[in-house]
Amino acid sequence: MKFLASTLVPRKSRGLGSPPLSRTERFTELIDLALWAERVGYDAFGIGERHNPELLSSSPAVILSNIAARTSRIRLVTTVAVLSLTDPVRSAEDYATLDHLSGGRLDLIIGKGGDAVAPSVFGVDPADLWDRLEEGYELLRRLWREEKVTWEGRYRPKLTEASLEPRPLQQPAPRVWHGSATDKRSTELAARWGDPLYSANGTDRVDHYLDLVAHYRERLAFHGHDPDHALVAVGVHSPIITDRSQDALAIARPMFEASVAEHYRVRARFPFESLEDFVENGSALVGTAEQITEKLLGLQRKFGNQVFGVGVEGFFSTYTTELAVTRGYLERFFAEVAPVLRAEIPTTVWE
Repeated sequence: MKFLASTLVPRKSRGLGSPPLSRTERFTELIDLALWAERVGYDAFGIGERHNPELLSSSPAVILSNIAARTSRIRLVTTVAVLSLTDPVRSAEDYATLDHLSGGRLDLIIGKGGDAVAPSVFGVDPADLWDRLEEGYELLRRLWREEKVTWEGRYRPKLTEASLEPRPLQQPAPRVWHGSATDKRSTELAARWGDPLYSANGTDRVDHYLDLVAHYRERLAFHGHDPDHALVAVGVHSPIITDRSQDALAIARPMFEASVAEHYRVRARFPFESLEDFVENGSALVGTAEQITEKLLGLQRKFGNQVFGVGVEGFFSTYTTELAVTRGYLERFFAEVAPVLRAEIPTTVWE
């Protein structure tokens, strides 16, 4: 089993009632977090592209390039790159450059994007997002694989004998995953190309994500790919690990309630009845090291995944404890939970 850290780089305060960190302070904290993630045992570090005033992750390639210059081992991942909004030629160039600067450590996760603000910023009709993603990805694939590309589509000017520089360092081209959270068009697109799938497994019930992964495997077979060799990653929230499960629940409860109140103003729209329901039937990791280990082994048996994306900046949204406390939970995770999963679920991903 391998482990991926990821963040959307939310604006953060110095504490309750305090002003947010400056942008420079937040980026400095983020780079330090990536260095720590490599030291503590994460296999990959991801930045999710968003174009939203509450977040600072509009340029994943730039942020990951800085991390690449300061690290030596950890994989660099987009979680996700929103190809539905950006020019695929520009994205192909940016991420090929990052692949060279990192010594071939790039993995791309692409997606339609789930931010309601972003399409208006780019002047994109939300109804076109899926079609733009599919067209943009097909062009990016060709630019990474062919010396000269002649191409015409709906959403950007045509290309005639276009040659990309640089092409990626990794040959064959870097692995491209497809982010999946809500719609079977993501699993269909991944299956069509025989690409790996990243199941977000965020704030819906596990059964919802299992249905999408099952569809992905069915469509892999339909398109002539072997579903038994499907490469799947699954997301879970940042852990809260204590010696007694009731203590972990007590720590998580106020953060859970505050986050639900902010993001689900109509409580009935939230798919979990309680924190306990979220822990039992969702992606929350709250409890003892033994309980969290058993939960992750159980999820792996259901999803058949080889990677877990484990939150790195605190439990459930921006309502978190101090960064040092979060790191303490994660240090216990990599000391007590991760070794069991690595031994039980061997994989050659990111070797």
